[in-house]
Amino acid sequence: MLPVVRRIFSGLPEPVRFLINKHRELIRFAVVGGTTFVIDNGIWYALKLTVLQDKVVTAKAIAVLVAVIASYVLSREWSFHTRGGRERHHEAALFFLVSGMGIGVNLLPLYASRHVLDLHSEVADFVSGSVIGMLLATAFKYWSMRKFVFPEAGARPSVRTLRVVPEQRDVA
Repeated sequence: MLPVVRRIFSGLPEPVRFLINKHRELIRFAVVGGTTFVIDNGIWYALKLTVLQDKVVTAKAIAVLVAVIASYVLSREWSFHTRGGRERHHEAALFFLVSGMGIGVNLLPLYASRHVLDLHSEVADFVSGSVIGMLLATAFKYWSMRKFVFPEAGARPSVRTLRVVPEQRDVA
């Protein structure tokens, strides 16, 4: 743990420290989600406001692709760093499948709001798409990642040891 984080963490009340420790994986998952949200929107706006002004959907597709790749790396190496149980290519395929399904889960409330309930306001779109859809997709992805993608707790060591390799000197 970084010294600044350790200092902040030690200043928290014991019940809060207990909850943070108990739900560390979920908190890390949420941080990765927030990070990839920023990556997605940052790339999307950068592209659509510059080189892809006339191709907003293409810009969004590129941004989502980069964000999902970043999400896989961050999830594997940080959120679920002690979980595993699958070969890496199988794990990656499942990750991208679950991520695609998560997009579908995210879109369902917006689709229902628009086409079943016939609501066509910005507020309805925001609540159904950005709030309800995001919450459902996040819950689905967290459960799926733990159940299918990274199924075995403790499959990888929690602390990685740094191996120092001595320098080789040329003997002439």
